[in-house]
Amino acid sequence: MQTLDFFSPIVDDAHTWGRIAATNALSDVYAMGGRPVTAMNIVGWPRDVLPWGLLAQVLDGAATVVSEADCVLVGGHSIDDAEPKFGLSVTGLVHPDHVLTNAAGQPGDTLILTKPLGVGIITTAVKRGVAPEDAEQVAVDWMTRSNRRASEAVVSAGVRCATDVTGFGLMGHLREVLSASDVDAEINLDAVPVIDGVRDLVAAGAVPGGTQRNLDDTGHVEWAGVPPEDKVVLCDAQTSGGLLLAVADDAVETLMSSLEGRAWVIGRLTARAGTDDPRSRVTFA
Repeated sequence: MQTLDFFSPIVDDAHTWGRIAATNALSDVYAMGGRPVTAMNIVGWPRDVLPWGLLAQVLDGAATVVSEADCVLVGGHSIDDAEPKFGLSVTGLVHPDHVLTNAAGQPGDTLILTKPLGVGIITTAVKRGVAPEDAEQVAVDWMTRSNRRASEAVVSAGVRCATDVTGFGLMGHLREVLSASDVDAEINLDAVPVIDGVRDLVAAGAVPGGTQRNLDDTGHVEWAGVPPEDKVVLCDAQTSGGLLLAVADDAVETLMSSLEGRAWVIGRLTARAGTDDPRSRVTFA
């Protein structure tokens, strides 16, 4: 498998940006049940504006994460760019029988999420100067938490339906699962994990542009009874988010035990409703 992901800075510290970008790029391989084997740096850098030493910090941060993943960094490519950008192209390996796909969900499957929501809202709040003092570090801790362990547990438990929650938010990536698997979903709103304080930041106006676009594109969601702040959180554009899993009943206990509390049951897949609407639907319990 081959994947690629890169983005402009979302934190001020260069080394941390490199760590987040690398964790995010490797996650695409883990979301498919794979093992990353090689990676290449992708760099856009304003060479006449920012010093090369700053880029070295970005690369060092990424190299640390790649090494911890038992992956080999084999080079990369850079261009002169008005806005700094960084990421990785990653090559991974997976046995054909263990490939995770968003098209394998079945009615009755339990939906499990492995990271809480809200990092996009927090990073926006930090940029606008309205975030609590420790909020950025909490977001960084989640964004640099690898999905490797979760992916290995998922494959070991025999799960086959998975995706990662990134730029399209939980509702957007769930829609991809529902469309590919031809099912609907019911979400337990109270069970969805959200980083502490995120709803207060939404109320203060810290809504990223990407998150708002996600919210505007939720014709598949029946929002009845969902508070406005929760709508935003459920659509928050995540960087290096968790895995979203659809798990058969007989594998839920084994998987949750393997994940040792680092996962949340948030709902279930249901059979498609008998309507004329061709879209899969999300409802809330």
